[in-house]
Amino acid sequence: MLITFKCRASPDVMMLENLAQYLVGIVGKRLGQRGVITHDELGPAIEKLEAAIVSDKQERAEHEGHFHEGEDGHDRHEIPPGLAQRAYPFLDMLRAAQKANADIVWGL
Repeated sequence: MLITFKCRASPDVMMLENLAQYLVGIVGKRLGQRGVITHDELGPAIEKLEAAIVSDKQERAEHEGHFHEGEDGHDRHEIPPGLAQRAYPFLDMLRAAQKANADIVWGL
């Protein structure tokens, strides 16, 4: 199921429900049928998401080159997209909303 986040300061951001639930959880909210991240909550939400991205990048750097290590038939290592790649559209929306003093809503 797709979740669409809306904000008057940014284009809509659509993502699969499991990713949306994960990202909304990082910023301290619950993904219900409807929800809002108010402009007052944006500062801490951005900080939490940025910290999670930094942490994910560090963990990925520590494990770089070890993905599929020792498995036969894996000459080229394909690493799945990290949190930064998946979260940046949402993070950009959070930042735009903060600049415009706007709320982010979903489920309307």
